[in-house]
Amino acid sequence: MNNTFLNACMGKETDYTPVWIMRQAGRYLPEYRKIREKVDFLTLCKTPELAAEVTTQPVDILGVDAAILFSDILIPIEKMGLKLKFYEKKGPKFSNPIRTQKDADKLKVINPDEDVPYVLDTIRILRKGLKVPLIGFSGAPFTAATYMIEGGSSKNFLKTKRIIYNDPQLFTSLMDKITETTIAYLSAQIKAGAQAVQLFDSWAGALAPSDYEVAAFPYAKKVIEALKPLGVAVIYFVNDCAGVLDIAVGAGADVMGVDWRIDMAEAAKKIGKKLTVQGNLDPCVLFSTKNHIKEMAVDIIKKAKGARAHIFNLGHGILPETPPENVKTLVKIVHDAG
Repeated sequence: MNNTFLNACMGKETDYTPVWIMRQAGRYLPEYRKIREKVDFLTLCKTPELAAEVTTQPVDILGVDAAILFSDILIPIEKMGLKLKFYEKKGPKFSNPIRTQKDADKLKVINPDEDVPYVLDTIRILRKGLKVPLIGFSGAPFTAATYMIEGGSSKNFLKTKRIIYNDPQLFTSLMDKITETTIAYLSAQIKAGAQAVQLFDSWAGALAPSDYEVAAFPYAKKVIEALKPLGVAVIYFVNDCAGVLDIAVGAGADVMGVDWRIDMAEAAKKIGKKLTVQGNLDPCVLFSTKNHIKEMAVDIIKKAKGARAHIFNLGHGILPETPPENVKTLVKIVHDAG
């Protein structure tokens, strides 16, 4: 097995900079679209053989150094007691969002073996054939809470922040249940065979630093602390992290994932030598020329030299319209330059 990614996670010297891409299994690949023509998104997530197939596609097509489990951060949330539907062009929607203490009290902490066996079966299938490490994942508690409260995605997270400010007891009780579910879910993924896990705090950057320190950070830290004894690398990705990175590095992860809104040299300096840095090319750069892609990627690799180690990635998920040939080019550039 190619362990370059895992070695970089733990700060070990590697022959080159490893690279994987958030949402690397997805709509930009024609091979993925062929499968999606046959099944809807949730069915794909819940069918182990198909989920394993699309997880493997970018490894074979792009030559990336790690696979990330094909699933969705809302899968365990649905099993907590919310009714989930995915709509084309509109994204995920919960028809019974959390707005009151009574709503939160109805939620349960999931039992992964009983509630999401298809996720664990997908991992077991993948571990039999993958030649690169497998990354499991979950949404971080705050990010999960935003979907549960808002009923879907949001631009300003007004409903979430209103509860944080006006009903802290409700918010805390909700976050406690989500945190327990997240620990159980990721622990089960690790036991099934995931060799690293990433905690996605996709919407934590919507918080002021003082709010992040109270409403998001402690819960992410609790998840990471619970996972550490299981002996796999833990990645904590905070989108729009520039304002909270000083706080986020204290969560205890092995790898800190950063978005493109912060210069990599500054991120590496703030993260220091205790953690590996992951990131942080703007996904839109993949729509530019190959020369520009190379210029930007090499600049990031050079600036990341100040960190303990570097795993190359985009600053957020790859966009559906991205030309696959440009992604292949990026992977080769990183391998050659790093």
